[in-house]
Amino acid sequence: MGALIIGLFFMAIGWMVSNRLKSKFREYSQVHLTRDLTGADVARLMLADNGITDVQVVSVQGELADHYNPGTKTVNLSEAVYHGRNAAATAVAAHECGHAVQHAKAYSMLELRSALVPIQNVSAQVINVIFMLMMFGSFAFRGVMPWSTALLVIIACYGVFALFALITLPVEFDASKRALAWIQARGIVNNQEYDMAKDALKWAAMTYVVAAIGALTTLFYYVMLFLGSRDR
Repeated sequence: MGALIIGLFFMAIGWMVSNRLKSKFREYSQVHLTRDLTGADVARLMLADNGITDVQVVSVQGELADHYNPGTKTVNLSEAVYHGRNAAATAVAAHECGHAVQHAKAYSMLELRSALVPIQNVSAQVINVIFMLMMFGSFAFRGVMPWSTALLVIIACYGVFALFALITLPVEFDASKRALAWIQARGIVNNQEYDMAKDALKWAAMTYVVAAIGALTTLFYYVMLFLGSRDR
């Protein structure tokens, strides 16, 4: 029950931050970029300026579905960002290219996060199995493993989730830092547009901050639960 409450609490916080991000994106999307460049134009220009020639910029469906895929070497921009000629589209496009620059320069935190992806996927599967067993009742669950052992497994899995979330923070902050520095130095935006781009990326970063705090809180909860069970 405690984990459920924690999950619901941070889900609500995440929802509010996400709504704020979307609101900011809509607001800044109304301001036409002085340079009249689309998000795709900005992305290709930033890649070229960093000597990256093997990464493609493509359009994908979905709202704020923008991401860089190191496996396929593609900067995937949502249609609103790909075609948008505004500060919000510029900020998101440059941010995703920031990840491409990180990849090209072998940024250590990005490489570490990429290495953790398969471990996190396995951890998620293990957690799902344990929680499914719990749904069948304590009798069926105890027939599979002792409660203390299950708690240790859960702690290990959430430890991976927390580590991944924490490593994601410097990766995202660094990508935004690279993006903002480049769009300012290249004269892509004026002072007003720069402030809009910075604010949009700030709220995007907040979604990762909330996720990290949520992961750490959940991990702490299960650690305390385990320690409490040992005292009985």
